[in-house]
Amino acid sequence: MTLSIHARLFYLFAEPTDVLLQLEAATLPDQQVIAPELWLTPTQHFGRVAGHDEIGERIWIRVEGELALDYKAQVDIARPIIDLSALPETQPHRLPGAVIDYLMPSRFCPSDRFSDFVQSEFGPIGGGELVCALRDWVAGHLTYEAGASHAGTCASDTFIQRRGVCRDYAHLLITLARAASIPARYASVYAPDVDPPDFHAVAEVFLAGQWYLVDATGMAAANEVAKIGVGRDAADIPFLSSFGIAELVEQRVSVTRVS
Repeated sequence: MTLSIHARLFYLFAEPTDVLLQLEAATLPDQQVIAPELWLTPTQHFGRVAGHDEIGERIWIRVEGELALDYKAQVDIARPIIDLSALPETQPHRLPGAVIDYLMPSRFCPSDRFSDFVQSEFGPIGGGELVCALRDWVAGHLTYEAGASHAGTCASDTFIQRRGVCRDYAHLLITLARAASIPARYASVYAPDVDPPDFHAVAEVFLAGQWYLVDATGMAAANEVAKIGVGRDAADIPFLSSFGIAELVEQRVSVTRVS
C-alpha cells in the first residue's frame, strides 16, 4: 500500500517563539518514505532531533510573524494485517526496559483508576483477545463527535462523557490496556479514510514481544497507516508545540491511496 500525504499549516506568532514540530512520516522497517518534501517560511532557527523511541524526527524552529509549512511525501507501507486475538501477552516481568514506561499512568491516560473496571468488565481473558475486547468496547460505547473534547480532556473524562475524537478513543484504549498490564502507547499517524481529514491518532499495544497498531475509531487499518511518532499520550507528540502564543490560520491534511 502506498499513500500520498500532503499537510499544510499556517500560523501567526506575534513575537519570537520556539516551536517543536513532528509531522513528517517516519522511516521504519515496515514503511518507507519516498521523495519527501518539506517547505516552510524562513525561520530564525531550524534543527532536527530524534522522536520518542527513535521513531521519526522532531524539528525545532524559532519563528516570528508568519509560519507557512507545506509537507508532501509518498509512503510505501509493508505492514501485514495480524490477527491480534491470537497473540499472547508478555508478562510484565519479561518486558524490555524501553517498554516499561508504557505500563504506567500518564497525563491523559490515568490507568491506575481503571484496574477494577477492567477486571470486572472483562474477567479472565488476556493478551490479544483482551485487546480486541477493549477495542470493541471503546468503539461500541463512544460516539465520534468533532468538538466534543478539548486539549485538556483525559481518558477519565471520555469514559464519563462517552464521546470524542480519535485522540480520545486512543487515550481511552491505551488507559484500559495499561490497566490490564498490557503496555500501550499513543501513535500519531496519517491515514486515508479519516473523516474529516486531519492528523490521526491510534493506540499501539505490546504483545508477543512486538508493537501492534489498534484503531478503536475503525477509520484506519494497520496496513494503511503511516506512522509519524509515538509517546505515552498526546502530550508527547503533538504535530506542533508552541512555547508561546500561536494563532492558527489554516490547517489542511490530505491522505490518498496511490496503490
